[in-house]
Amino acid sequence: MNVVLTQKEQWKSDLLQLLKIKAYKKGEFTLSSGMTSEHYINCKSVILSQKGIALASKLLLQHVEEDSVAVAGLTLGADPLVTGVSLSARSGYDRVYGGRELDAFIVRKQPKGHGTGAWIEGPELPKGSKVTVLEDVVSTGGSSVGAVKKLRDHGFIVENIVSIVDRQELGSRAIIEGAGVKLTSLFTLEDLIR
Repeated sequence: MNVVLTQKEQWKSDLLQLLKIKAYKKGEFTLSSGMTSEHYINCKSVILSQKGIALASKLLLQHVEEDSVAVAGLTLGADPLVTGVSLSARSGYDRVYGGRELDAFIVRKQPKGHGTGAWIEGPELPKGSKVTVLEDVVSTGGSSVGAVKKLRDHGFIVENIVSIVDRQELGSRAIIEGAGVKLTSLFTLEDLIR
């Protein structure tokens, strides 16, 4: 029996296959959190490819709140994501989600060492503007919450984090929800290892 997928289901299926082939590895790895794991996910090989960033951007955009005026994320993993989603919003890949204004911010891990010493790079937006945080992989939730805190410190409203993959590490959702933020992910670690 042939199953016909909708366009969005096809995008999701295609992105999952790219992640399984190019981003996922099994072995013994030390994660950025310092924890060890037999599963490693490096989305950069996917989101730095033309096909991968096009698919990820279209899918992430579907979960960005309608009243968000910008997307933001912690450098380096979110750099291509915020740019890709912003461009997808503007160019109108489809009639439902396209053609909207959506700026992009990059949140630094350390303040800029010269000039203004900025933590956040991007256009000037008024305080009280709503921003959605994007993430490639959520492990402990710490880096995502750090980006949320910096954005809130600058007067932005942040209520949601949208990631490509949630590793579903023990306690990560509690950390994120404890910061008053909702997490939505396109995939879980389980999806990649199936």
